[in-house]
Amino acid sequence: MDGASVFITIQKVYYPLLCILGIPANLFTFYMLCWRVCGMSDSARVYLSFLAVVDTCYLLWVTLLDLSLVFLQPQPFWHAHPWCGVINFLQFGTFYASAWLVVAFTIERYLVFRVMVIPQRHLQVRHALLTCTSIILLSHLASIPLSWINTVVQVNLTRNGQTVTVPRCLYRDAFYSTVVVWVTSFLSSGVPILLVIIFNSLIAYQLLGSGRLFTKEERRTIRASRTRGSARRTLLLLGIVSAAFVVLGLPRFITYCILRTKHNHKDFNRDDYTIAINVVGDIANMLHNLNSGTNFLLYCVVSRRFRHEIVNTFRCRVRGRELGSFFTQTTMKVFSVAERRDAAGRDPVSVVLTKLKRLETPAVPSSGNSAAFWTLRHF
Repeated sequence: MDGASVFITIQKVYYPLLCILGIPANLFTFYMLCWRVCGMSDSARVYLSFLAVVDTCYLLWVTLLDLSLVFLQPQPFWHAHPWCGVINFLQFGTFYASAWLVVAFTIERYLVFRVMVIPQRHLQVRHALLTCTSIILLSHLASIPLSWINTVVQVNLTRNGQTVTVPRCLYRDAFYSTVVVWVTSFLSSGVPILLVIIFNSLIAYQLLGSGRLFTKEERRTIRASRTRGSARRTLLLLGIVSAAFVVLGLPRFITYCILRTKHNHKDFNRDDYTIAINVVGDIANMLHNLNSGTNFLLYCVVSRRFRHEIVNTFRCRVRGRELGSFFTQTTMKVFSVAERRDAAGRDPVSVVLTKLKRLETPAVPSSGNSAAFWTLRHF
């Protein structure tokens, strides 16, 4: 078996495996971010939830319906009308949305950290929802011109010793297609990568400046703050997501630019793996697609709270029984302790303690004329 056959076999296994692992992982991430407490700010959960949904759609349109079928079927369905144009619209719509959601999340974190004033929570979440929804709509609107960069052409192929004519969805060699592809390349990869690098550098600069601004005692107080702790965890998560976005996306952008400049002609065979740029370009595509299926793993590596909530999710039945027993045992009668005659003349009051953190043992009164009482702290 030659090197080209080995590389094709690797891709035949890689893309279906990425779909099998990545799609359920993204859906489970969406559930965790929406319905579990993961130690992130509310706006960050909105951005990352939308990112999980968009990455799932990207894996469906690009990795499953396009790349997997290329290696598993001799004649995928999107080689015919109208799927030849529809598949491009869906692919680049999610491609745009995934990149610009990361950019919007980065800019939002920079603004929050730069201003040092956290807006009202419901307004912050509302702005995040509006921003993410607008990005998805505009991304699919911008991908409409890409529906016409390919065209269905009848080609002759040899199968089982016979020549057959089959439709093929091929790149339209025209000025319109060249312009659209170049604009799309920069708007979906070049500009987002540049913005992510710039704003993460600004965040790092602000962090270094804040470290010199406060004393050691003040920094210890800031770290103990619940809000600041959530902000630090979100910034760390942002840094990991941004680094993965740049590292896994930049090689594809570079190789794509090389293919569209030096090798952008009809005679160039993109499927010839004896040419180095074809091998490097497909490896870059594999890395770029990996970016849509690894966010769950990144969250697990970075966030201890996220890992803890995953464990609690799979132990939900045991946890539910423990909590039910706990709340049952902490329902008690609390009596007034003012005077003996008041205690005798009043009915007991039923109180249900639903957020009990610590319960001290009843103190023994020093006088025989006083009623027993409970000391409850830190509700």
